[in-house]
Amino acid sequence: MGQSDDQHYSRQSLMPSFLYSSSSKRLFYLDALMNNTKAGLLNRPAPSVSRSSSGASKTASFVIPAPKEKIEMYSPAFYAACTAGGTLSCGLTHTAVTPLDLVKCNMQIDPAKYKSITSGFGVLLKEQGLKGFFRGWVPTLFGYSAQGACKFGFYEFFKKYYSDIAGPEYAAKYKTLIYLAGSASAELIADVALCPMEAVKVRVQTQPGFARGLGDGLPKFLKSDGVSGLYKGLVPLWGRQIPYTMMKFASFETIVEMLYKYAIPTPKEQCSKSLQLGVSFAGGYVAGVFCAVVSHPADNLVSFLNNAKGASVGDVSEF
Repeated sequence: MGQSDDQHYSRQSLMPSFLYSSSSKRLFYLDALMNNTKAGLLNRPAPSVSRSSSGASKTASFVIPAPKEKIEMYSPAFYAACTAGGTLSCGLTHTAVTPLDLVKCNMQIDPAKYKSITSGFGVLLKEQGLKGFFRGWVPTLFGYSAQGACKFGFYEFFKKYYSDIAGPEYAAKYKTLIYLAGSASAELIADVALCPMEAVKVRVQTQPGFARGLGDGLPKFLKSDGVSGLYKGLVPLWGRQIPYTMMKFASFETIVEMLYKYAIPTPKEQCSKSLQLGVSFAGGYVAGVFCAVVSHPADNLVSFLNNAKGASVGDVSEF
């Protein structure tokens, strides 16, 4: 094989490459993996595979054809797809749960008035009506869309980057550390995109009469706190989101792997798309519970700092 094929093998070292290439290359890489030598990979010619059903070799019969691939792994299109998926998943889901987030923030700021989720909804309904349940949805949508784009896009980038540094052997051996390092690096960037919108969102949600939304809330915030005020909650936001994201990606990857290993008798490649989606959903749900536990203390600080004008990290002891 030439140098380009060797680079292609290295670039996809963590992925079973026969699942992401043409049928002949799938057989070729599978054969090389079974012989467990790179020399075999470089020197053995790819076996020809007949396209007719009658002429297909018996060797090919146990290989599961990969779906027609439209996006090459780790290509610009791949990262663009991850970015778009993160934008939609984070932006839409956070916007959908705005009522819960609204009650949560008010419970953190004024626990005497908002004593529980149930009573909190009652207070909001009485004072602001149904429209009040979605106050702050615009900065939520913009902020978490930007965060999701950076989080998912950079996670895949850093995961591959650290895997290439470690090499195939150590990347496979210490894959959980790769997940943790990649997710932490991605969230460090993602929170810079989220922080301004988070600051406006909390102020709009916890100070009735401050503003109706992003359009009038952002100018008022800048007038009272300045540009630096938009980022005064960045450090506690990192304290909330980085452990959250590390837990999310590392636990999700591990849970899904364990489900396919112990709970589902069929290999992942042979499972239907609906089953794979169900496994991903289950893994994401359990991972989300773990995330909430590790991120909750810092979440209180984010709400406090963004609600109080002129508050700083040094005022946390009074909170």
